[in-house]
Amino acid sequence: MTAEHLPFLTVAILVVAFLYSSVGHAGASGYIAVMSLFSLAPDVIKPTALALNILVASIASWQFWRAGHFSWRLFWPFAMLAIPMAFVGGYLTLPTHVFKIVAGVVLLFSAWRFLFHASDDSVRGEPSRPVAISLGGFLGLLAGLTGTGGGIFLTPLLLLKRWAHAKSAAAVSALFILVNSISGLLGNLSSTKNFPPFAVVLAVAAVVGGTAGSYFGSQRIGASTIKRLLSVVLLIAGTKLILAK
Repeated sequence: MTAEHLPFLTVAILVVAFLYSSVGHAGASGYIAVMSLFSLAPDVIKPTALALNILVASIASWQFWRAGHFSWRLFWPFAMLAIPMAFVGGYLTLPTHVFKIVAGVVLLFSAWRFLFHASDDSVRGEPSRPVAISLGGFLGLLAGLTGTGGGIFLTPLLLLKRWAHAKSAAAVSALFILVNSISGLLGNLSSTKNFPPFAVVLAVAAVVGGTAGSYFGSQRIGASTIKRLLSVVLLIAGTKLILAK
C-alpha cells in the first residue's frame, strides 16, 4: 500500500466500523477484508485489526450495555477460557498461505451468517456452563489466530442455537470481542514486538464510525439490511483471500 491509498483505506475503515458496530461487532472481519483488498501483509493486518477491534468494541459494549441489552450470566462462561486462548492465538503466527485460507473462511462464514440469518430472533434457553466454556475457549483461540475478536462466530452461534435475542447477542459479543482482542493483541505484540504506525490514523476513523454505528444500532435502527449489505463485501474479500496465490 502506498501513501496515496491511505485516505481511501481510512474512509473504508470508518464505513466498516459504522456498519459492524451497529450490530454489536467491532469489525475485525471487515477490517481484514478491506486491508486485504489493499494488499497489506498478514503481519500488518492482524495487529491492526485487533487494535481497531479494541476501540470499537469498547464503544459498542458501552452503548449496548447502556441500552439494557447486556447479560453477564450469558457472557462470563464464554469469556472465561476464551481470554487466555486468545492470547495463545495472538502469540502464534500462521504461515501466509494458511492465514489467507483461515481468514478467507472467516469472511465467507460471516457473509453466510449475515445473508441468510438476519431476522430470526427466537430464544429457547441458555447453554450449559461446560458447553459455553468449551466453545468460548475454541472461539478465543480462533479469534487470536485470525486477528478477529471472535464475535463474528459467537453472535451467529448464539442466534442459530437460539440462546439469545439479537440485541442481547450483540451486547454479549461486543464485550467478548473486547476482552479477546486485548488478549490477542498482547499475545501478538509479545511475539512480534512490532505495531504498524499508520494504525493510529485508522484508529481515529474507527472511533468515529464505531461511535455513530453503535448508537444507531442500540437505539435507532434494525440490523437486517446492514447485515445483508455486509455479506456482499465479505463474499468478495473472502473469495479473494482464498483464491490468491
